[in-house]
Amino acid sequence: MSDLKTRLTTQAAKVEARLDEMLAATPLENEVARPERLLAAMRHGALNGGKRIRPVLLLETVRLFDQDDTQALDIACALEFIHCYSLVHDDLPAMDDDDLRRGQPTVHIAYDEATAILAGDALLTLAFDVVANPGLHQDARIQLRLVRELAQAAGLGGMAGGQMLDLESEHRDRSEAEIRKLQSMKTGALLRFGCRGGAIFSNAREEDVERVTHFGEIIGLAFQLADDLLDVEASPEQLGKASGKDADAGKATLVGVLGIEQTKAELAALLEKAETVLAPFGERAGILKSLAAYIVEREN
Repeated sequence: MSDLKTRLTTQAAKVEARLDEMLAATPLENEVARPERLLAAMRHGALNGGKRIRPVLLLETVRLFDQDDTQALDIACALEFIHCYSLVHDDLPAMDDDDLRRGQPTVHIAYDEATAILAGDALLTLAFDVVANPGLHQDARIQLRLVRELAQAAGLGGMAGGQMLDLESEHRDRSEAEIRKLQSMKTGALLRFGCRGGAIFSNAREEDVERVTHFGEIIGLAFQLADDLLDVEASPEQLGKASGKDADAGKATLVGVLGIEQTKAELAALLEKAETVLAPFGERAGILKSLAAYIVEREN
């Protein structure tokens, strides 16, 4: 696990440095200006730490296929911009109404609600500016596929749609199947893309794209189950945000349906399944296997 922590730290630092460069004050070609307050809010939402699990998954999947992950850094950052935009908007009073994120004031608290909305909008659109850059990939067909699949993961049939289902689940009963569907969209879609996008970027065989996609689906569910457990069991200090929010909001979760012990048992089974899916890749998949264990066993 120490090797994983070193790799996570190294990869997260690479992502952080590139995000910082992309959020510089100097306007890009065809931009008129970058308003100081909006840029500051975007930086607050995107550069305030975090484990960078989604971009790291993409970079490590690229490495799985013996490709240079430096070339994939920008698509990894675009994925993280989308994740950060979603957090900025999720924290708003009209959504989850959170005051803390990663131990710091959320964007609408540090600035204001209107600025937070615009910061999220700008992070989302910047992500697609990055993915559409002609230098992102040498094969235009692969790049176009990445653009479209990232949009699908983020949008109506993915993360945004899952957030809508989550809001609709407040203070009403949801079946286990309904909860699994909304969580596969809200949380799972971007994690799934982290794995799938890395394989597509690497021009992997289609059967390998599907294999790592399946791995991404497994860890997407594991991530949400672990998150739900932490919301029940962890302290606000561990989480860097308020705990017990789902129960207070009357949201349906698998922990609420299955109970704590059955949830832990499913997490263990998911980890075993993830390792089985990656088995054909042999030792090359070591870091991804360790990442799956980290997601299951994390404490914040």
